[in-house]
Amino acid sequence: MKRSIRTILLPAVLSVALVTASCSSGTADTAASAGTSASATSTTAAETTTATAEAIATAVVGASAADTLAANATAAQASSTGGSTVDISLDGTTATADSAAVTVDGSTVRITASGTYRLRGTLTDGQVVVDAPDDGTVVVILDGVELTSSTNAPLVIADAGTAVVELADGSTNTLSDASTSVYPDAETDEPNAALFSASDLIITGTGSLTVTGNDNDGIASKDDLVIRSGTITVTAVDDGIRGKDLLVVEGGTVTVDAGGDGLKSDNDEDATKGYVSISGGSVTVDGGGDGGGDGIDAATDVVITGGTTAITAGGGATAELADDVSAKGIKGSASVVLEGGTVTVDSADDAVHSDGVVTVNGGDLTATTGDDGVHADGDVMIAGGTVTIPSSYEGIEGTTITIQAGDVSVTATDDGLNAVSGGEDTSTGPGAGGGTGGMAGGMGGGEAADADVHVAISGGTITVDAEGDGLDSNGDASVSGGTVVVEGPTGNGNGALDVNGTLTVSGGELLATGSSGMAVSPGADSPQGWLAATLSGSVGPGTVLDVVAADGAIVTSFTTTKTLSSVVYSSSAVTAGSSYTIVAGGTTLATTTAGQAATGGMGSGRGVTRPGR
Repeated sequence: MKRSIRTILLPAVLSVALVTASCSSGTADTAASAGTSASATSTTAAETTTATAEAIATAVVGASAADTLAANATAAQASSTGGSTVDISLDGTTATADSAAVTVDGSTVRITASGTYRLRGTLTDGQVVVDAPDDGTVVVILDGVELTSSTNAPLVIADAGTAVVELADGSTNTLSDASTSVYPDAETDEPNAALFSASDLIITGTGSLTVTGNDNDGIASKDDLVIRSGTITVTAVDDGIRGKDLLVVEGGTVTVDAGGDGLKSDNDEDATKGYVSISGGSVTVDGGGDGGGDGIDAATDVVITGGTTAITAGGGATAELADDVSAKGIKGSASVVLEGGTVTVDSADDAVHSDGVVTVNGGDLTATTGDDGVHADGDVMIAGGTVTIPSSYEGIEGTTITIQAGDVSVTATDDGLNAVSGGEDTSTGPGAGGGTGGMAGGMGGGEAADADVHVAISGGTITVDAEGDGLDSNGDASVSGGTVVVEGPTGNGNGALDVNGTLTVSGGELLATGSSGMAVSPGADSPQGWLAATLSGSVGPGTVLDVVAADGAIVTSFTTTKTLSSVVYSSSAVTAGSSYTIVAGGTTLATTTAGQAATGGMGSGRGVTRPGR
């Protein structure tokens, strides 16, 4: 199937992507619209297939959820079965049914033709198998069913055009498989879930289903898996719910406790498949624990447009993980698109992660993490919605970071916004950072600007509280609109602003405060007026600071939340060449001329070592 919004690359280009594990794009400006391709990846050939590499290399930052889904395979639909419903009564170790399409052999019940079948009762140690080779739709209604097996999966869709498991209104149903499955030979490893389907599987209805995967996965389909409704609770030693070709949640209440990944789609052989989509319902996932496991893991895309999704991964943000363990909240190898609903993540690893691109067009994301709040090896774009990162190592990280609209709040123990090639900051040496736009005296790091890297802010409200660099770009940075407030570090080893290239301010409002040792100012050619000041001494939290013009007018006023000694401010109210003072309680702490870099600090501190993830 053609990926309608993704350029199909020539084989030679794909070969390069696999060998070099990177792809680049042109520099975007602050008014960049949707349509910038992924600029870099860090995925190696050993970690990905050609299909996944294609999906990563052609992912489009800023794409809508509808366009992303349109580029992928369409989820399975069920045709009408027609005819009457066949009743199957389960009774301990046997069953009865009045239909030639149902055979009973001891405790094994086999459905051999398309149609609708209603199951009631208990099978204490047996199996229900759908084996209908006529390519029609088989509907299995669970109406007060308890199925267990001591040797294998209790409910298996071995063959059907499309299988529908319907949870009868008001019914309670349970499935539990063996703790060690028994297979006919060493080459066989399926069924590998308590509810297993070799065909497209749709789960619907208003009843409840509790699934325990004691040996491997809870619910798995080798093709499509669509959850439309129902109350579904899954506990599994490995993956909770897995649809190989795709996993779609349209509604219902889904709760997953998994030793591996919570929700997963792992087809890495077709660039139009391997995606996870959530458009409604309530989804709660606890993935992995300290042994690792992602909340949502897709070989290509993760798209969330509605519903409520709550994810805990790897034991949460405070858990310790080994270097080779993945415990990400949401992971889409090609892209993650958030466009609606409420998403809450508490993860030991990145909260939202893509080897390609991340786009936030809407919705409400809250990400608490032991690593990055939002991370893309390529590009990150926020064009709407609310992004709140109350705790992180680095808040938002990518090769490019573009913010056009929305409310963004970041708290980070290292960098708040960090634009770095490949989305991975490896700098730990002295003076990591420092820009050419105007340093606060002395050593700012002197690193060359990367032409493919930038931060571009054209709208929205952005608040950053960082103990590393507040806004950090290894290339250029620009502010052309919106409101940006950066509460930078208290130590002199980092700065509120750290730009290797040029920081250009042409609109909006920018306030950056912090230590003075590595302070960076906007470029002298910035179209909008700005001022930078090193205070005569540090001021503590709770201090009201006024920026006062020469005529006594207060240009802006703010209350400090941290100890600081540096102020950078830009707005349409600042006039280049004019004199301004920084005043606290009637005491002048600094006098500066707009458009001139502050003097004072020695930016000779060391960068912060990134944790092994």
